[in-house]
Amino acid sequence: MAVGILMPKQGITVESCVLTAWKKKVGDEIKVGDVLFAYETDKASFECESTEAGTMLAQFFADGDEVAVLTNVCAIGKPGEDYSALIPVKEGTTPAGAAAAAPATFVAPSTPTAAPALQVSAVEPEPVQTVVTPAGELKVSPRAKAAAERLGINLAAVTPSGPDGRIIERDLASANTFGKETAAAAPAAIPAAAPASAAEFEDIKLSGVRRSIAKAMVNSLSSMAQLTHHFSFDATEIIALRAKLKASAETLGLPNITLNDIVLFAVSRTLKNHPYCNAHLTGDSIRLFKHVNLGMAVDTERGLLVPTIFNADTLSLSEIAKQSKALAKEAQGGSISPDKLSGGTFTVSNLGSLGVEMFTPIINPPQTCIIGVCNLQTRVKLADGQPVYYQAMGLSLTYDHRAVDGAPASRFMQELCRNLENFNALLAI
Repeated sequence: MAVGILMPKQGITVESCVLTAWKKKVGDEIKVGDVLFAYETDKASFECESTEAGTMLAQFFADGDEVAVLTNVCAIGKPGEDYSALIPVKEGTTPAGAAAAAPATFVAPSTPTAAPALQVSAVEPEPVQTVVTPAGELKVSPRAKAAAERLGINLAAVTPSGPDGRIIERDLASANTFGKETAAAAPAAIPAAAPASAAEFEDIKLSGVRRSIAKAMVNSLSSMAQLTHHFSFDATEIIALRAKLKASAETLGLPNITLNDIVLFAVSRTLKNHPYCNAHLTGDSIRLFKHVNLGMAVDTERGLLVPTIFNADTLSLSEIAKQSKALAKEAQGGSISPDKLSGGTFTVSNLGSLGVEMFTPIINPPQTCIIGVCNLQTRVKLADGQPVYYQAMGLSLTYDHRAVDGAPASRFMQELCRNLENFNALLAI
């Protein structure tokens, strides 16, 4: 009997995934282990391998569709087998609380026809659109409107059968056989403006990661009272320490410990004395954490990801360095588990290597703080009345003023700067 292939569940917090590309088509012979399709969560991308052997009988979703996890995506079996019981119903395509997913589209092996084929969906998507014609305003679904434009069908000549007199895609099936004649008989619409040449622009659909970033950033800025303080500290000691560790790495079996790892270590220790900076603000309560789960912003080809170093306050500098490299590699490779991208209590974002002198990092809700690490700059100070040049590193703290006031936030930064300027002593604690 035919078997359905489910959309995998990647991580306990993931409710839906976007099917990004089919790797097989209807009618293909499938072996166990063959890659059927690529998909992505809002954080990472994956490939789904077949657990069944047979023929691809049907595909229930198209590229770009959002699919609830554990929903049948396609059917595999013997040619001619009935797969109707595997077709997902409308409720199965949308997880609770999520935006409506695209409707299931049933793809069958195509046969040559003289006219362009009209693919009819089992379920029409919302919202309803209104089209103005010489005969008046018509209600039409977005999918039906797109299909009519593609096939040259005059919507004024189509008999609607959808709810509230709406034209849905299946209404175009009969009109498709005489679409050209109908379109010719209808009055030509007067274009509002000449369309731009396709060579002048390119439309690129936002990826799941990009949509997630956009949603999170807008939510963060619109729901929080964010304020940023800029500090700097004398980085002479951590620069010297990093040089010694790098020279002794092979002898001592140390990982590559960077300046960012040193900052991560100092932040994890300093936060222990400032619990409101290591917290979540949810509604009218603040959750204070006993340990520091340190979010680490990572730049990837797919967008910004923030993996978490859990219990960073209990890890050594060497252990933090190892975990930061491993997490960054997984994030940049697109294979990181969504569970590693949640649970952070404080975030560090480093743009210093890109020459940024100071910036305003945006808080990752429901956290109350985020720190931005900036570049090194040569500055001068007086020592025994004489000018001394030194390397200063900038730090930018953004905090949620609903949870943390300016003075406590500044005290946290003062202590962090002292710890970084006296990092050797911090290691001894």
